[in-house]
Amino acid sequence: MAGSERESLTYDVAIIGAGPAGLAAAIRLAQVGTESGRELAVCVLEKGADIGAHLLSGAVMDPAGLDALLPHWRDAPPPNLTPVRSSALRYLSADGDLSLAQPRSLDDAGCFILSIGQLCRWLAQQAEALGVDIFPGFVGAEPLYDVENADQLYEHEGVVAGVVSGDMGRMQDGAPGPRFEPGTEIIAKQTLLAEGARGSLSERIIARYDLRADSAPQSYCLGVKEVWRVEPGRHQAGEILHSLGWPLDSAVYGGGFLYHWGDDRVSLGLVSGLDYANPYLDPFAEMQRWKTHPRIAGVLKGATRIGYGARVLVEGGPVALPKLTFPGGALIGDAAGFLNPARLKGIHAAILSGKMAAEAVAELWRDGAPEPGEEALGYPQKLRHSALWAELWRGRNIRPGFRWGRWSGMLNAALEDRVLRGRAPWTLRMAGEDRAALRPAASCAPIDYPQPDGKLTFSRADSVYLANLAHRDDQPIHLTRPHGDAALTTHGAAFARAETRYCPAGVYVWEEGEGDAQLRIQAANCLHCKCCDIKDPTGTIVWTPPEGGSGPHYTEM
Repeated sequence: MAGSERESLTYDVAIIGAGPAGLAAAIRLAQVGTESGRELAVCVLEKGADIGAHLLSGAVMDPAGLDALLPHWRDAPPPNLTPVRSSALRYLSADGDLSLAQPRSLDDAGCFILSIGQLCRWLAQQAEALGVDIFPGFVGAEPLYDVENADQLYEHEGVVAGVVSGDMGRMQDGAPGPRFEPGTEIIAKQTLLAEGARGSLSERIIARYDLRADSAPQSYCLGVKEVWRVEPGRHQAGEILHSLGWPLDSAVYGGGFLYHWGDDRVSLGLVSGLDYANPYLDPFAEMQRWKTHPRIAGVLKGATRIGYGARVLVEGGPVALPKLTFPGGALIGDAAGFLNPARLKGIHAAILSGKMAAEAVAELWRDGAPEPGEEALGYPQKLRHSALWAELWRGRNIRPGFRWGRWSGMLNAALEDRVLRGRAPWTLRMAGEDRAALRPAASCAPIDYPQPDGKLTFSRADSVYLANLAHRDDQPIHLTRPHGDAALTTHGAAFARAETRYCPAGVYVWEEGEGDAQLRIQAANCLHCKCCDIKDPTGTIVWTPPEGGSGPHYTEM
């Protein structure tokens, strides 16, 4: 930190990410400050051009989080909040379907369908009204480490003392351009990382302090989602459909969702586990094929597609949570892994984790300002004694049970849901990193996907257009290859160039020519889903945040 020529801002608490966890933490810190008379200076950095621009979720929300954070929220609720009226689970075949008994964990009574972006824009208004500073378009690019004031335990690693926001105006080679502006040091006594699944800063902090030393491997799914405007006669506000089965192979974890919300909106999509083995599998193409099922296509007849996006989801459950605190801060929301795969819900968990972390952080000021690198150890203690932990633990074995395929997973889920109800004397874990599950193409069967019709099914290019992407073309490419393109070329043939299929945005293109094929990275297409960072079989591709404000601009996702 010493000798830096950057401008700096000083806060008591810096929060990285304006999703439900980060905004809940900001609101609770402001509330506690008012209640105790010890007001804290709090800021929130958001890499999207505005609040909600990068947020994507199904989304069905359990109101438990909002009830705990803002007890009177129903007096002036977020926009387009649609109460769940009915929900169903169906098993799909290629041209038929079968109704399944809905698990207790999928009971959506009292829940709401909404846009997570619209929810967080509303939460940001609540936070700003309480005095929180929110900075959209600012990337948390680098951690700030204080080595001089680190105690003996962390004298080599240092302690986190804030973040550096990303530089603006660098050229593709990294050199400062004519409009270059260096990033700002955000100096804070506590830093809360709320970046969502596979956050870039979060992963660096987790690795630096070995926060996963005692946790199971984290696992992810890729959710590919669309929003449609449907005809009034086909819109059933508050109706939910979840599906298992077709078109996914029985060895692939995942399923579809279709939610009716607002006046004429339908959110739909397919979630595919990233621990799949066949490199020929294409999650985007599977989602397009899923829409052709009569159960789905009937709803979309005469409808207009108005939104598209994709994002990874954390699926490892409570046993995959890393150590939640580090010297100088904490992980909250999906940056830690609080989504509950058994319930297909995570918004309430993100809000509750942010609230608990904020309360524990505020306690550090009880007897004056905290020491550099102090940890809010009350946060994991609060979690372990909370209803949220009981909920997460109860469903801990559901997702790992699908490691052995759909049928064993469904049998295990029924046993856990109907009989054991979280009391099993065992705890299942995911096998390892998702990238390690991919098998060489020579041992797998290619998958033939139909061509898009431009009415119900679409190409990647037509879909990405709806994400309202904006990346400055001459900025540095944010998809880095530490080992160069040679490593990608080497494993490309072995895995049938899987990156051309697992990426839902068509970022990776191989161009044939004389000699070896050349990789072209269309970084301007990137949806910031983080799939490549997770699924690339050799870990050659590393996702880093581009210039602040870059990326998708979701409005109703």
